[in-house]
Amino acid sequence: MRDIQIGKFTIGPNHKPFIIAEMSGNHNQSLERALALVDAAAEAGAHALKLQTYTADTITMKGAYTIQDKNSLWDGKELHDLYKMAYTPWEWHEAIFNRAKALGMEAFSSPFDETAVDFLEGLNVPAYKIASFENTHHPLLKKVAQTGKPVIVSTGVASIADIDESVRVLKENGCQNIILLKCTSTYPATPENTNLFTIPHLANLHHTVVGLSDHTMGIGASVAAVALGARVIEKHFTLRRADGGVDSAFSLEPEELKALVVETERAFLALGNIQYGVQKAEEKSLLFKRSIYVSKDVKPGDIFSADNLKIIRPGYGLAPKFWDAIIGKKVKEAIKAGTPLTWENL
Repeated sequence: MRDIQIGKFTIGPNHKPFIIAEMSGNHNQSLERALALVDAAAEAGAHALKLQTYTADTITMKGAYTIQDKNSLWDGKELHDLYKMAYTPWEWHEAIFNRAKALGMEAFSSPFDETAVDFLEGLNVPAYKIASFENTHHPLLKKVAQTGKPVIVSTGVASIADIDESVRVLKENGCQNIILLKCTSTYPATPENTNLFTIPHLANLHHTVVGLSDHTMGIGASVAAVALGARVIEKHFTLRRADGGVDSAFSLEPEELKALVVETERAFLALGNIQYGVQKAEEKSLLFKRSIYVSKDVKPGDIFSADNLKIIRPGYGLAPKFWDAIIGKKVKEAIKAGTPLTWENL
């Protein structure tokens, strides 16, 4: 599995997780708020800022569908109205991307049709993200692949066969740098339907970098995903959930986004290698292992017993595993209480 470069960031098994802050519609139709979200993401340490590039008319049409799902945040809303409320005006993209880049982040987007790809190419994005609902949209995949840029694909609502076909379409059209994200396309997702064990399986199937598009509450699932091999984490974020917005209920606030960056990196660093024995960092701690000490003054000819020996800290004496071998042996020379026992004392 080879590393993938997105702008200045290298993504791969031996690199810390790449954290994508997904703005989605949490700008609440305010450019000022959108730019404040960029600032907050950068301050939290996110590596990338992601938008979604569509209009209500490029993603659906009026009268096509009304959501009827009591478990959905969007129950009762017509799709066209929802997307009209949630979309990021295209004329904002350049200002948002420039702000993100000025603050050290990479900036890119999820296109939802071919015209969005043309538009984003004009902004010279370093990568593309394919949303779960578009991962079987082969004409879109072809268009994105033909840019030659890295493509991150969410794998929600897709079978193994769907994912395999999509990867083949991308590769056949010139994309060799593909990152696959485990995703559960419910909003919010629950820990129970997140199924993180899919992550290493996905990596083994496609021999590529994998990650998690996380719609659960909090950061626990993302931290666990890193332990299972995820090297890209995508999370929706907002300034304050109380402000409302289409995705606000399952979005992280800035302090939580910062915790996500910190804790996923800690999880990555903690993986380390297979290691047994005493590490260099532990050498001083050997002192605090137990050993056998003389607990009462003894003289030559006395017999070592539980009455005059004790297993205590520190570890300067014989190891506790020799206890049975020592009990009943004769004392060779006078020893004062508090002396660590050695073989020379027998």
